[in-house]
Amino acid sequence: MGDARAQAAPKAPVVAPQAVPGFWDPRRRPDRPDLSRLTVIRFLTETDYPPFNFTGPDGNPAGFNVDLARALCDEIKVSCTVQMRRFETLVDALTSNRGDAIIASLAVTPDLRKRVDFTDPYYRVPARFVSRHDAVMAEVRPELLEGKKVGVVAGSAHEAYLKAFFTDAELHPYPNSEALRQALQRGEVDLIFGDAISLAFWINGTDSEGCCAFSGGPFIESRYFGEGVGIAVKKGNDVLRQALNWALFRVWEKGRYTDLWLRYFSVSPF
Repeated sequence: MGDARAQAAPKAPVVAPQAVPGFWDPRRRPDRPDLSRLTVIRFLTETDYPPFNFTGPDGNPAGFNVDLARALCDEIKVSCTVQMRRFETLVDALTSNRGDAIIASLAVTPDLRKRVDFTDPYYRVPARFVSRHDAVMAEVRPELLEGKKVGVVAGSAHEAYLKAFFTDAELHPYPNSEALRQALQRGEVDLIFGDAISLAFWINGTDSEGCCAFSGGPFIESRYFGEGVGIAVKKGNDVLRQALNWALFRVWEKGRYTDLWLRYFSVSPF
């Protein structure tokens, strides 16, 4: 990708080591379940949500979710297929037995829990602040944003969070993410607050023109930002759910999860 950075761009700050999230407690090692009843796992994933799911140059499914699915199958020592479908058809395909598990960045919600069962979360979508390079803050706390202009998408969970906890900041709502990011580039606001995964790709992409960087760390309060992303299985399929939970822990413990994360996320959302 090209770099449209302005000639007078400020010197970039020292980049912190890449942060890799971990959602597994090494003190709570799951027991190895009975895997003898598993002969194949038919994974379902989405067609176009890079870098999580996309069609590779060879026409086959690719992405973080796809590689993680294959790593899980390696751990369980079972054959594995990955079928790509439109996102809105995935749950119906699972419940009608056209697949065994959905690995497609599916956020765990109370409504979905009524239709499917979920593994433990294998990542979350945190919220983070972004500022221009010349105003990066190592830490962001409510008292540090008193009087600061903070942009946020109107009507979002991020706006609700700021209204609840950052009451001394001057909030500036914008209709969508694109308008929000442009406001920061133009200097209309001091910081913006939003979905850290999409912000990470914007920061690292050409559209940001090298303007900006994360300030402070991630916010992951589930009441505002969800329970996380899990692998969905049919209701009551505890054999597969427990096998996947065990395999997720093993993949993380062996460092394979970290390797995958670093391959797909050059700027970490965490």
